Amino acid sequence: MAITLAEAKVGMANKVDQQIVDEFRRSSFLLDRLTFDNIISPGTGGSTLTYGYVQLDSPSTAGTRKINEEYTPNEAKRVEKTTKAVIMGGAFTLDRVIIDTSGAIDELDFQLREKVKATANEFHYSVINGTTAASGAGFKTNSFDGLRKLLAGKEVTESVDVSTSELIDTNKHGLIDVLDSFVSTLDGKPTMLLMNKKMLAKIRSAARRAGYYNNNVDGFGRTVEDYNGIILMDAGEYYNGTNTVDVVGIEDDGTSNIYAVQLGLNAFHGISPTGNKLIKTYLPDLKGPGAVKRGEVELVAGVALKNTLKAGILKGIKIMGTA
Repeated sequence: MAITLAEAKVGMANKVDQQIVDEFRRSSFLLDRLTFDNIISPGTGGSTLTYGYVQLDSPSTAGTRKINEEYTPNEAKRVEKTTKAVIMGGAFTLDRVIIDTSGAIDELDFQLREKVKATANEFHYSVINGTTAASGAGFKTNSFDGLRKLLAGKEVTESVDVSTSELIDTNKHGLIDVLDSFVSTLDGKPTMLLMNKKMLAKIRSAARRAGYYNNNVDGFGRTVEDYNGIILMDAGEYYNGTNTVDVVGIEDDGTSNIYAVQLGLNAFHGISPTGNKLIKTYLPDLKGPGAVKRGEVELVAGVALKNTLKAGILKGIKIMGTA
């Protein structure tokens, strides 16, 4: 069975849980549009959230032959893969006096919303930089495998400099050509392109100059930007407890990556436990004893890439100058 967050909300009786689902959707274009295959069953031991699948690694090819000659054999290649859902979220504590006297700003509601945003950013960071390995330079360890890991060795590298306004004017058509060429390497049109906000600003400027930029407002009041019908998404920033970093980083040479994904159960999709257990909210009992009240927000999810031709990484776009 497959489920989206919008469908998950319908099956929830708790109004607060419904509001939190909407907050996750509002906080993330990706979470809002992902389909989750919710068939993971941890079993009685509860020790695993593993999801197994078969990935199309390379497609079959066809050709021509001459009379009395055979076709050159070629087979589509599939590989068995596993990924896992991880438990993301966090907790907060508030004194009951703060809750009772928070006034115009509902402190409990504020903390819930901020925890949702942090969890959505955690998910974004893992989608790009996650790895199931215990270690890895620049990766989010002990997570599910993200796009950097899943598509390693399959990146497309181009060289376009749009680091200044003048260079955008000069290279806008070059950037559009590179994007078109990159998209054409994928199996079908991607649903969205994920990048950092600096890259998004460069593509917005170039696409607007070249006449390929559009935007509209969705049901949550967000501006949805697209290039040639493909959603442009700022993957946001991630706070690792010490520093705030871009989910999609910028290299020392001033270049950054663009990640393309086509969403769907035969392409790139989410995974979650059986039933409607994707998002849970734990609120304190405000009428019970205890001066310090604790709340929690939890997301149990991961991602799977069923077809490596349904996603891609574009490297080499220079968006910042170097000293």
